[in-house]
Amino acid sequence: MKSSLLQSLFDERERRPLSVSELNEQVKISLERGFSSVWIEGEIVNFVAAHSGHWYFTLHDGNSQLKAACYIRNNMRIKFQPFDGIQVRVRGKLSVYQPKGEYQILVESLEPVGEGALKVAFEQIKLKLAKERLFDEELKRPLPFFPKRVGVVTSPNGAAFHDILNVLSRRTRSVSIVLIPTRVQGETAGEEIRQAILNANEFNKIANETEKIDVLIVGRGGGSSEDLWAFNEEHLARTIRASEIPIISAVGHEIDFTIADFVADRRAPTPSAAAEIVAQSEDQIEAFVVQRTQDLFQLIDYKILQSRNDLQELALSPVFVEFPQTIKDWRYETEDLELQMKTAFADKLKTSTKKLEKISSQLSPVKLASKVAENQKRLALLKQRSEAAVRKLIDGKDERLKIDMASLDALSPLSVLKRGFALAENEKGEILRDVKAVKTDETVKIRLAKGKFTAQVIKTEN
Repeated sequence: MKSSLLQSLFDERERRPLSVSELNEQVKISLERGFSSVWIEGEIVNFVAAHSGHWYFTLHDGNSQLKAACYIRNNMRIKFQPFDGIQVRVRGKLSVYQPKGEYQILVESLEPVGEGALKVAFEQIKLKLAKERLFDEELKRPLPFFPKRVGVVTSPNGAAFHDILNVLSRRTRSVSIVLIPTRVQGETAGEEIRQAILNANEFNKIANETEKIDVLIVGRGGGSSEDLWAFNEEHLARTIRASEIPIISAVGHEIDFTIADFVADRRAPTPSAAAEIVAQSEDQIEAFVVQRTQDLFQLIDYKILQSRNDLQELALSPVFVEFPQTIKDWRYETEDLELQMKTAFADKLKTSTKKLEKISSQLSPVKLASKVAENQKRLALLKQRSEAAVRKLIDGKDERLKIDMASLDALSPLSVLKRGFALAENEKGEILRDVKAVKTDETVKIRLAKGKFTAQVIKTEN
């Protein structure tokens, strides 16, 4: 140490000092390289949600504090709204805010720690989705009555899938099971479950009718609140609500609820209960068929016994003695009616024949020809009379027209003009009847019997 210090005193080349910005940049590079991913637990203080969407706060453990920043691209994936006083677990990388030379942690994920914090975060998400009416009953889709294909979104290694498989294998013979494997615990579990539901819906869009998934069971076995937190994530809840496939939430906790339970179309307290919900329709149908078969056999036996009793009563009834005699009486009555009908038909035929002969004599060709000739003569006479009447009417109208034309001609102004008179009009086309209506040098139009001309007034006299 001393030798290096003394050496620097005798160093002939002076070393260039670093600027503050350069130093902060080197420190930032070293911190980000050495602390690229760290986990920290602490209490949030001085939380600020900026207008830009970024979050800024300080992590405090009672002895030390560390500034933290969570940018909007990361806080959109965080499951709840942080607040002062909550204990959290943060994952991120250390960096330096160069303008102030302060080091901070850039938060990439943030989770509440402890039952109290988880409960607060749960209530926040529940209240937000309830305000958006995502839990309303009218949004929930009915489950298919007789599903043929069931999709199970869970861990392939967990007990939940094996419980579902055992129940369905034992209670149904027609339901096929499709496992959609995913994590059900951990930081990325919520997103993996959400993606599995999306993949199932996309598969249904391109699959044949026989291959489509009729219902989805989404769940896992029991666990602590932290273990079950993936089923409380907001993005997963929105995906469940938007799914076109009906979804049963089957998280293994009979007392507590998750957000997935509220938003799903049906809640089952355990995975086995979800499998029973799917299988109950087939059990109901089988029990219904068995019961109706027994009822049918009982009804058949009853009908057979009843028919036997009826047959015995009929065999002992006096009707079997009286009925043959009744048949004979009916036969005699039928023969008598047949004879009456033939006689009446023959009488009716004779009457109709006589009427036909009478009508035929009236319609003989000689009589018809005489009738036609007589009608032709009457028609010719009527024609002559009508033509004479029309001619007389036309002559009368013609004579009247000539008289009216002579009267009109006598009254026509043109006839007056032919006797040497004339009509004078001023420039406006008005007939001049008084010399006072004409001024000197005024132009007037004069109409004669044949033609008209224009003149100029030189002098007027009263």
